[in-house]
Amino acid sequence: MSIVAIVGRPNVGKSTLFNRLIQRREAIVDAVSGVTRDRHYGKSDWNGKEFSLIDTGGYVVGSDDIFEAEIDKQVELAIDESDAIIFMVDVVTGVTGMDEDVTKLLRKSNKPVFLVVNKVDSANRTNDAVEFYSLGFDKYYTMSSINGSGTGELLDDLVKILPETEEDDGNELPRFAVVGRPNAGKSSFINALIGKNRYIVTDIAGTTRDSIDTHYNRFGFEFNLVDTAGIRRKSKVKEDLEFYSVMRSVRAIEHCDVVIVVLDATRGFDGQVQNIFWLAQKNNKGVVILVNKWDLVEKDHKSVKEYETKIRQQCEPFTDVPIVFISVLTKQRIFKAIETAVEVFKNRSKRIKTSELNEVMLPIVENYSPPAYKGKYVKIKYCMQLPLPYPSFAFFANLPQYVKDPYKRFLENKLREKFDFHGVPITVYIRKK
Repeated sequence: MSIVAIVGRPNVGKSTLFNRLIQRREAIVDAVSGVTRDRHYGKSDWNGKEFSLIDTGGYVVGSDDIFEAEIDKQVELAIDESDAIIFMVDVVTGVTGMDEDVTKLLRKSNKPVFLVVNKVDSANRTNDAVEFYSLGFDKYYTMSSINGSGTGELLDDLVKILPETEEDDGNELPRFAVVGRPNAGKSSFINALIGKNRYIVTDIAGTTRDSIDTHYNRFGFEFNLVDTAGIRRKSKVKEDLEFYSVMRSVRAIEHCDVVIVVLDATRGFDGQVQNIFWLAQKNNKGVVILVNKWDLVEKDHKSVKEYETKIRQQCEPFTDVPIVFISVLTKQRIFKAIETAVEVFKNRSKRIKTSELNEVMLPIVENYSPPAYKGKYVKIKYCMQLPLPYPSFAFFANLPQYVKDPYKRFLENKLREKFDFHGVPITVYIRKK
């Protein structure tokens, strides 16, 4: 698919245009400059032609900001991989030295550049846009990304120069969301896996802000990895920016297939990590727990077993979860972590034939029937897997209202024992026969 990058200095409206073109509020938008840091990908289409969009951070030369050098690298990578570039400027502030810096960078790229003068929402501002001819481009487009005026003319000309692309087969790839507390090593984990500095990594908590997809296709595995912002307790979140980052992370959990929970071995499976774990379980997602920074922990031959036992006690009753001890810094067991996540995805997608399910489960139910309630006996005669994207089973009984949670957990444990559902929550329903 053709790739179009949106570039410019900070706070000209790049993320607002990105959200408008992909028709979703994915990129965080705020009046504060420097909100976007990593490259953010999305899909758009115009007149039947699909293309990928990249939202980038604001390009600044010679800034003292600790993130700016990394943001500039991400902008340069986006320009390098794109087929066309939307160069956005701001009519309110006019031509600035930073706009001229971006112009110099774009001239070196030899890619088609569309100069877009943003925030033009009145006739007076249309006249003000003339000064941008001084940047040396043949043509500019006036628009307002906040209300969408002027986007049609830009997109008409943009899709004309994009190369033809192959039809998408429509098969959506599995999504693995990498979540955890701030500074647990989520972005470093993905960078280590893909072998590139795809995400900005610093020691400062809150470096990642948006939830961003990366396509992973190595060693026979193909899926989308989603890097997310660190999730802190509500009481600790003071800024709007962090609030939106956390909301994106929660949404990433809701829309993925497998949640990879990364925790810092030096901090342990604390209350906030448990909250993230239970959020994944509540949404019926596959779960893999990665204990990162294992190289920093003093260990003996019992350490792994003891650490694992402690985590499982805090996960009860959902203890059938894979736990992998990794070190992103030394790349210890990071591919084992991905293999485990793929296995969990397969377990979550597993479908059991009704005949096989009844053959295995009905003898168990006959031998260990539900306890009688007020002299009434419950009889289960039939069971089936429900057509849902996660493992759910219906057991049909004459008196379903008398079957309590302990017996449902017994059925769940037997399903896990007989059919491998390692790492996946199971839902058991008792229905009227």
